[in-house]
Amino acid sequence: MRLFWTYRVLAIVVGVLLAFCSFVALPLRYLPAQGTDLQRLGETLSIMWVAHGWVFMAYVVVTFLLARRLRWSIGYTVLNLAAGLIPLLIFWMEHQVNLKVRAEHPELVGPSTV
Repeated sequence: MRLFWTYRVLAIVVGVLLAFCSFVALPLRYLPAQGTDLQRLGETLSIMWVAHGWVFMAYVVVTFLLARRLRWSIGYTVLNLAAGLIPLLIFWMEHQVNLKVRAEHPELVGPSTV
């Protein structure tokens, strides 16, 4: 049960970091004129890419372990891993995994709080 919840938390964190980096840090770094306060803020915020990278590595390991435990197909596992690289896709994928696990492996979820 802990592995599933770890996957969910990491998916959300990776998604938030990737969305922030893609839609805030990246545009602020490259769209404003060179040397402006906004451009410098974008350069400062670019450190979040490093944070995304580290959390993404943990996400890859946990996703792989969950995929092995639940016997996901290779395609489904690769789609899960790729979702952490495409902004906003990971939120949809996490929801799909949540539905799949709740339907196929309710013992991993615990009691429903719906």
